[in-house]
Amino acid sequence: MNEWYKEDLAFIHDAGFSDWALKSVPGILEILNRSQIQEGLIVELGCGSGLSAQEFTKADYKVLGIDISEAMVEIARTRVPDAEFRIESLFKADIPPCNAVISLSECLNYLFDPDNNSQTLIQLFYRIYNALIPGGVFIFDIAEPGQVISQTPIKNFTETDDWIVLVEKQEDRDSEILTRRIITFRKVGEHYRRDDEVHRQQLYKAADVTAKLRRVGFEVQTTQSYGQFHLPKAHTAFIAYKPA
Repeated sequence: MNEWYKEDLAFIHDAGFSDWALKSVPGILEILNRSQIQEGLIVELGCGSGLSAQEFTKADYKVLGIDISEAMVEIARTRVPDAEFRIESLFKADIPPCNAVISLSECLNYLFDPDNNSQTLIQLFYRIYNALIPGGVFIFDIAEPGQVISQTPIKNFTETDDWIVLVEKQEDRDSEILTRRIITFRKVGEHYRRDDEVHRQQLYKAADVTAKLRRVGFEVQTTQSYGQFHLPKAHTAFIAYKPA
């Protein structure tokens, strides 16, 4: 199993941090409807535990979910048996012909893949563009610089009866890299099991991402919300259309 979103963090993320996935879906379904995409295949990059995939399948779309976390995909396969899920880097996975590509919750920022950089990002945009049908749409969001304003790390925690997660966030303004140090405690039987993960994200400016998308050939709109769900500060969502 890889070192990101391992069993305990995957469980905690699914159980306690589902808002972004679930609250984004109604707005995304509106975008698809406006784009005359009422059926067909959605490829979800960074599909996590299948929360949004479940909603897309309820709306009669076919779904292929891709995620680097084996534990997340295991949850997703149980939750959405009608969808297909693959354990792969979203920057290297083959993207089949599809009607839409969706990537929620700043997945494109993650540096889980050591090859991820701005050049890899534009190569991914080309692959998505080529996979989309004419009139298809690429919907995703990114984290921008400014996640941590203070010079010192920010620390917070979330606690339930069965688990605790502690997160320290620090932003390097020169490299524009956000580092999250995550400690989890999950109750297993009578005891708590500890695990640690470090997640790094390359932060991107919205204007730079827009320029890359347009260079590929997309028509681009940006927004700070998916319908009624407003993104956190220093985040931007993109609706990138492949011309019909």
